[in-house]
Amino acid sequence: MHAMPLPPRLKLVPPGAWVALAWSASTAFTFLARVRLPGEEAANELAATQFYRWDGLVVLTIACALALLGSVWLHRRPLGALALLLTAAAFLTTNLAAVAIQLAQFLAVDLALYFIAAGRPRRTGVAALCTALAVLVFWESLRLLCGWGIGTLEELTVALTAVVAWLLGDASHRTRAYGETLRARAATQAVTDERLRIAREMHDMVAHSIGIIALQAGAAARVVHTQPDAAREAMTAVETAGRETLSGLRRMLVALRHADQDQDQDQDQDQDQNRHRARGVAEADRLHPAEGLADLDRLAAATTAAGVRVDVHWKGARRQLPPDIDLSVFRIVQESITNVVRHAATPACRVTVDYLEEHVAVEVTDDGRGRGGTTDTGFGLVGMRERVALLHGEFTAGPRPEGGFRVTARLPVPATAATATAATVAA
Repeated sequence: MHAMPLPPRLKLVPPGAWVALAWSASTAFTFLARVRLPGEEAANELAATQFYRWDGLVVLTIACALALLGSVWLHRRPLGALALLLTAAAFLTTNLAAVAIQLAQFLAVDLALYFIAAGRPRRTGVAALCTALAVLVFWESLRLLCGWGIGTLEELTVALTAVVAWLLGDASHRTRAYGETLRARAATQAVTDERLRIAREMHDMVAHSIGIIALQAGAAARVVHTQPDAAREAMTAVETAGRETLSGLRRMLVALRHADQDQDQDQDQDQDQNRHRARGVAEADRLHPAEGLADLDRLAAATTAAGVRVDVHWKGARRQLPPDIDLSVFRIVQESITNVVRHAATPACRVTVDYLEEHVAVEVTDDGRGRGGTTDTGFGLVGMRERVALLHGEFTAGPRPEGGFRVTARLPVPATAATATAATVAA
């Protein structure tokens, strides 16, 4: 059986409120134990002489004031708050004519120990536990020096509950710290994985471009004497492809030069598997060098057939983009649509691709419930942001004021792209 998680509203209750509630409940229990309840022949505990007198009520009021003040201080001054709670427990115990501080009076202290151990550094938690145990020892020692009776077994029971509360809080602290460490490692790993994936895609693009260059150069060599014009066109195409490839390589290698090369070799096998990992309804759209915005309509049709309508809007004059930018824009749209299908719970989304003079911009919006990017274990938003950063672009992602979610990316297009496009058409 799995433990039921706390409702979200209960998680918003501050620790001090829980401690105050525990003090109130224990104080009410103290009174109930000293009155005859229905069905009982007598009260479980005998009330002390001063329990209902004015002096006893004054002590009770002071104890409650100290406990409530300690509950307020718990977030800002944990050790000071614990000292107030211990003082309140000792004050209230003086009204009971008891030989030891009772477990009911220590309940708020135990809860405070748990929250301090869970939310504060371990040194603070250990100091809080030692303080609580020292108060119990001091209480019994003082009574022993005064020649009064002591409740050794009762105080040992109370001390045991304090130790257990601290252990539970310390375990919670360690678990949370370990989880944060894992999340930090996973985020770092996701960035590294995305860099490696982009590098592989770049490798595929370069290999494709070099193949084209080899074909065009061979054709030019064969017809250079018989068809000079055709040879000139072929060499122009070679120049265009070479410039595109060098430009893409320069942008990518400068951005990737700080990647950890040692991790690259260790993770080659994992990356080969990640290249074939499912991506929602885009599972069939695996990595391959030919994908780009030309495949966007096909991706939209496949997603629409899967149950989420994708409306694609084109703005500006459509033109050929450098392969690395074309592929990156397609991947951003692909990942955004996948997130819509997985998390947005909406029947439709909109994709807008805008060809500007010096940039290409893409926007993916939906009217769904949002998707909480900070808890996305697939790190889709992290990957998109890293991809855009590698190409020196701008990226935003977040909820829309009117509802739903928006992903936008703006990538600069090098000035040589227009010349390269014209040369390619001419070739």
